[in-house]
Amino acid sequence: MARQTEATDNAINRIVEGTRFEGDIFCESNIRIDGTFKGNLESTGRLVIGVKGHIEGTVSCGDCEIEGSLNGKLVAREKVALKATAKVEGEVYYGQLSIETGAELSGTCYLGTKVKDIKSSNQSKSGQLDEKTA
Repeated sequence: MARQTEATDNAINRIVEGTRFEGDIFCESNIRIDGTFKGNLESTGRLVIGVKGHIEGTVSCGDCEIEGSLNGKLVAREKVALKATAKVEGEVYYGQLSIETGAELSGTCYLGTKVKDIKSSNQSKSGQLDEKTA
């Protein structure tokens, strides 16, 4: 059983540069996007969007590192790291946020610790979400 868990932890799904994929992806391991993806992506692991990678749609993951671009909704249970070349437009839900100089973020950011409790844990007394606009 230990060998199977180790293999899953080290497994990386990948959409390489020059590849366009449209649809839904559900995975229990890490994933790297260097091509173009349009649709819904759900991963329990880490998502990396490479410099030439582009995602348009809804993303749910553990950690997320963005060097390329994302248009849509991003829900990361842990950390979102925007590198200097990142371009993000849309809604971003995160546990921790790191933004390098040069990164572009246009949209609304919501601080939250758990994906399923993201709205309830960030509601103020008026019932509105506490948000940070970038």
